[in-house]
Amino acid sequence: MKILLIDDDFNLSKVLTYQLQKNGYDVKSANSGTSGLDIFKKEKFDIVITDIQMPDVSGIEVLQEIRRFDKIVIIIIITAHGSADNAIEACKLGANDYITKPFGQEQLLFTIQKAVQLKSLQQENVQLRSQLIDSNQYDNIIGTSSVIKVVLGQTAQIAQSDATVLIQGESGTGKELIARAIHFNSPRKNKPFIAVNCPSIPSNLLESELFGHVKGAFTGAINDRIGKFEKADKGSIFLDEIGDLPDELQSKLLRVLQEQVIEQLGTGIEKKIDIRVITATNKDLYKQIKNGKFREDLYYRIAVVPITLPSLRERKEDIPLLVTHFLDKFAAGKNVKFDLNVIDALQSYDWPGNIRELENLIERVLVFLQNDSITLKDIPDFIFKTDKNEINTVFEVDGSLDGIQKEAIINALKKSDGNKSKAARNLNIPRHVLLYKIKKYNIR
Repeated sequence: MKILLIDDDFNLSKVLTYQLQKNGYDVKSANSGTSGLDIFKKEKFDIVITDIQMPDVSGIEVLQEIRRFDKIVIIIIITAHGSADNAIEACKLGANDYITKPFGQEQLLFTIQKAVQLKSLQQENVQLRSQLIDSNQYDNIIGTSSVIKVVLGQTAQIAQSDATVLIQGESGTGKELIARAIHFNSPRKNKPFIAVNCPSIPSNLLESELFGHVKGAFTGAINDRIGKFEKADKGSIFLDEIGDLPDELQSKLLRVLQEQVIEQLGTGIEKKIDIRVITATNKDLYKQIKNGKFREDLYYRIAVVPITLPSLRERKEDIPLLVTHFLDKFAAGKNVKFDLNVIDALQSYDWPGNIRELENLIERVLVFLQNDSITLKDIPDFIFKTDKNEINTVFEVDGSLDGIQKEAIINALKKSDGNKSKAARNLNIPRHVLLYKIKKYNIR
């Protein structure tokens, strides 16, 4: 937690700063209301502690000014003994708590700990509300291909159960999107969804991150910490890249799945929890088991319901929809279009980075785009298996507009093996328009 301390008493400010830093807080101090406000406007703070009696700008004025900029930051008022009216007025104006002089270190730390708990609750509430608004349905899962329809059908069925799920697929295929869809379409949708990327947390800290710890449990544990499993109680926890989980934590996770209990580091006390576990991996866990890197018994616990996401090269007919989606996302309200031969080029590429690679490419193209139309010259060279000029020759059979359209439709029908719906999607036109043009150009 980052704290801004505002007090015109230089000696008291120095002592309080030292005490708070010793207890693990990041503290900046100011010796006047004016300088305190200047610092606050330049940096982000979790808690502001301000004296109420200051010569230049009072603590009440500081409180009112801060509340104009930030409705969430915790504000604690320091008031003189017997000035209860000032403290009550401050709370009415938006202060979260107050502390009366003289006070001891323990009283100060207790007041701050209450503020920290409030801050954590606020953050979780904001996160939960945004998740409920943004992720309640399947809106972020783009595609109409047969393989993605199968996945969505499985996801809808899985969401209604409480079974442990293993989502398998290459990096960038949208495993976390599926995990969120499962949670937010389940009976647990109004409870927390906690995502943990296992490889991103150092192995020596991962156990504490997952299970929590109490103060003094190990060197550097200066405060109690609630783990991710406990935060996900009554909701769902998503363990991404479970194949990278260290050996010592695999046995602990197995116990969580078997008994639905956790043990906070340093307590020796087991706590019952009620969570749904969703895991994901881009690794071959069978090979991991054979190489002794993953527990076989844990595999069967996490893979009660396995679901496999297709790579982008297995669903290339979804590329036009995905491109349109990312254009809407990154084009900032501009009506950007793309040539049909651009889609043809994108569909010829194998996309080792899958949807994430396509998303990054569209964003990169838009950064350098000089007009409102994406053409082959805007696409990076590594996308092309053949020379860009060779791709352009498909449109040189007939220089007229009708000739270009006819050739494009013929190519689309060939690529889709005569499937008119698929050809229409690849051309990014309605099916009835395609049927009209097939008749118009006498295409058999």
